[in-house]
Order: sequence, then C-alpha cells, then structure tokens
Amino acid sequence: MKDHHPNGTSVEGAGGSLDGRRSPGETDTTLTDRQGHPITDNQNIRTVGSRGPSTLENYHFLEKISHFDRERIPERVVHARGAGAHGYFEAYGKVGDEPVAKYTRARLFQEAGKRTPVFVRFSTVVHGGHSPETLRDPRGFATKFYTEDGNWDLVGNNLKIFFIRDPLKFPDMVHSFRPDPVTNLNDPERMFDFLAGTPEATHMVTFVFSPWGIPANYRQMQGSGVNTYKWVNAEGEAVLVKYHWEPLKQGIKNLTQREAEEIQAKNYSHATQDLYEAIERGDFPEWELCVQILSDDEHPELDFDPLDPTKLWDQERFPFLPVGKMVLNRNPENYFAEVEQAAFGTGVLVDGLDFSDDKLLQGRTFSYSDTQRHRVGTNYLQLPINAPKKHVATNQRDGQMTYYVDRAEGQSPHVNYEPSLLDGLTEAKPQGKDHEPAYQAKLVRQKIDRTNDFKQAGETYRKFEDWERDELIRNLVAALQVCRPPVRERMIGYFTQADPEYGRRVAEGLAQADAGSPHLGSVSAQQGAHLAERMGQKTDGY
Repeated sequence: MKDHHPNGTSVEGAGGSLDGRRSPGETDTTLTDRQGHPITDNQNIRTVGSRGPSTLENYHFLEKISHFDRERIPERVVHARGAGAHGYFEAYGKVGDEPVAKYTRARLFQEAGKRTPVFVRFSTVVHGGHSPETLRDPRGFATKFYTEDGNWDLVGNNLKIFFIRDPLKFPDMVHSFRPDPVTNLNDPERMFDFLAGTPEATHMVTFVFSPWGIPANYRQMQGSGVNTYKWVNAEGEAVLVKYHWEPLKQGIKNLTQREAEEIQAKNYSHATQDLYEAIERGDFPEWELCVQILSDDEHPELDFDPLDPTKLWDQERFPFLPVGKMVLNRNPENYFAEVEQAAFGTGVLVDGLDFSDDKLLQGRTFSYSDTQRHRVGTNYLQLPINAPKKHVATNQRDGQMTYYVDRAEGQSPHVNYEPSLLDGLTEAKPQGKDHEPAYQAKLVRQKIDRTNDFKQAGETYRKFEDWERDELIRNLVAALQVCRPPVRERMIGYFTQADPEYGRRVAEGLAQADAGSPHLGSVSAQQGAHLAERMGQKTDGY
C-alpha cells in the first residue's frame, strides 16, 4: 500500500512561522500575508493616484480587513470574561492517609510526585467579555488536566453550591440575571422575580450577596467542582466525591461592595492584571485539591440529598481529604489562542472518574460540549490549547476548519468506521471492571424528595462574621429596594425561614429605605445616571 503522511494529508509541511522555506530576500521577520506572500507596503492601499478611489483588487487590504472583521468568535453565553494560566498538578499518591487506589484507578492520582500539565481559566459568570471584574457574581474556576489517558476537565466555580438543582431552569435563570431585553439595563427585580419562585436558591443568594460574591482576585479564591461526581476503583466499585480547590500560600480574600467600587473606578481588569503580574514576578499561586467522599447510596440519615448541588457536605462529618496540589507558573503567550479558545466540558473524564446522577451535572454535560462546537467550531479539540497531549485516533471526519485527520499510523485512509477487518481502528482493553449502577424506578418529572431549601442558608448566615452579615443585609436591601412588594415579601419569607434574624434585618432595612420609588435598574445605577447629567463642563461645539 502507498505510504501516507501521519497527519492524514499528502501535503509537505504545514507552513507557518516555523517553516524554514523562504522566498528570495525573505528573513525570519519578513511580514507576509496568510498565503505566504511577502508584503512590501503595509501602509497604503492601492488607489488611482494618491488621492483617487481605491480599486477592488486590493488583495492584501481585503484579506487583512476581512480577517479583522472575523477575528472574534462568539462570546461565551456565560463565563465570557476570563483570564487563564498554565501550570501543573502534583499528586500526593494518597487521599488523606489512605492509598488513593482504594477509591479510584485514575492514573494521574496514583504516584506521589507525579506531575500532570494543566491549564486553568478563571472567569466571571453572567456579564460580558469586557465587563468589570469587580461585579457581584460567582467566579468560574475551570481546570484542564492533560493526563496520559487524555484530558480531564474539572469545571466549577469559586462557591461550592449553585442556585438551581435542575438543568431545565438554567436558561431562565441566566435570562433573569441578564439585562432587561427592552431597556438593556441590569435590573435586580428581574433576578429576584425568578429567585422568588426558586426557594432552593436561598443558600446561594446568601453567599453571592455577602462578601463571598466578590472575590478580591482570582488567586485568592477557592474553587469547587460544585456537582457530585464518582470515583471508580479497579474492581468497579464507586464512591461519591466532591472536588475542592483550597488556596495554599496566598490565602482567601473577599471584597465589600464599597471596596469593589473603589477598585472599579481605577481598573476594571484588576483580577486579570493581578494574576498575570504575580506569575511574571515568580509568585506562583498554588491550590490544594481536596475531595470529600461518601458511599454511593441515598444516605437516608442526611436531611438533604447528597446529589443536590444547592447543598454543602458538612466538613466535620465529611472532611476535606488532600489528593494533590496545583501550581500555575506560566502565562499564555496569546490571550485569544489560549484563553478565549480554551474549551471545557463536565463530560470530559478519564478512566477511574465517573458521573453521578446529579441532575444539574447531567444537563451541564450536554450543554458545555455543545456550546464549544457552536462557539469555537466542530474541530475545537484540534486546537493546541484543547488537544490532549497524547496519541489521538478517531473515525470522526471533516467539519469546518479540519486542521488534520485523526488517523492512526498504519490505519487505512479508506476505513473511517469500526468494526473493520481492513486496517481500521480497534477498541482499547479495559483498565478495570466497569462500574454498573442499578436502577429500579419509574421515569418521572419530579423534584428530589429532600429539598430542605432553607436550613443550610440559615447555618451559613449564622457562621458569617458580624461584618459579613452586615454587608449581606446592605447588599440585599439595595437590590430588593427596587423590587415590587410581592417579590420583596417572598424573598423576606425565604430569609426568615432560613433564620428569623436574617429575615427581620432585611425587612427592617427595606422599611427604612425608599422602597416605593420606581427605578430603572438598581438605585446606585440610577444615581450614576443622574450624576453624569449634573457633572461635567459644558462646551461649544467644534
């Protein structure tokens, strides 16, 4: 059979800046276009005379401007504003004091000192790509592990819980948090109108409107997988796990609303700048990866369902067990190629890691990979930032921007299917016994039995320090102040069920505030608009 090139094409060389072939007089730094043409004039388009009209055959200009017109891909629907860095994960070889192999056969954890390359993207959630990093919002904390068995994506937030437990509610939740579709202004009433019908969100609201809703920067915040996953050992036995990133040397720091506004007045990219500069000066941020472990059953002794992402697992009963640490020690060379095009998915797991029946996790697993194909493209996994750092051989073919063909050396180019007796790909051998959970239930549409929507919210409120509770009440009053009575009263009822003092303080704060006056958006936003009208200096036109 004729020899074939390993990348699945018969083209000699890929071109690009590292290709050694040059045209006469060309050097390493000679400017070219994407076709490889050396550019002799990058300052002037072709015109009829120096002042005359331009001509249609301005190829270099047309190529340059048409690429410029397309140099942004669609913004992420959520997590649009972000920063990222490279580093490594170093395994401890244990989970707490026990051999990690007791619980999982995932190879990246087995050997003490073993290092796995990682890329991390931090982000805000609701707001757009150029929004200030000081806004009250959860923060995304997504980690891509380039393991020897392929990629593992641990996609989570800084907070350990979430607003909802059913993925069917996610589009409505995000819509309510976004600007009004008529005025295009952020309006707290829209958000609280949704939350008033979503009692399970009370715990998350308590965190987001406290100082925990504005981390000081990306380095000094925790991370969490939020959802419940499973670990599977060599015998196919599974346990439930939750993942947590705990800052090591840099500690945890949050901002009050006033501090955030003071920072925003000077820098709306403060967290991105802080991360970049810390790594450049060698002050590499570090996090310890800890897991909480429960047996894989319903746990009737608990007053909540362990698969419920609106709940915390009590650390005193289910301690954080260290399994390794992560160090970020290298900044991206190009923001767009590495940070913007980085694509994560909750379904990206390696052998020894598995899904639980967490409903929100199941929904996220479809949504994340689906949005990457829409946003970046069908072949987004061929981009260097997303490609696994190992052998890849698939029968997937074609699609927009096919960079190379995932064909194995020796695989017949005629065989893009499996099974085949004619030089096609073959299945891998199992690394352990399959985990086979059993089910005996009807197919239904109903919420989980143990909702218990308010108990943990009250516990969190009581655990806050005095200044954190004060800040929480101030922020809630400021946001609820613009809401109409039915929404305010429903939210006060939720806070009261969480803790009587909690509800009473919000009600008293609203009674003292000017809660009856109409506003477009928040009170502070309206004040800002009025200040702009009154401030500044008049001037004549020119």
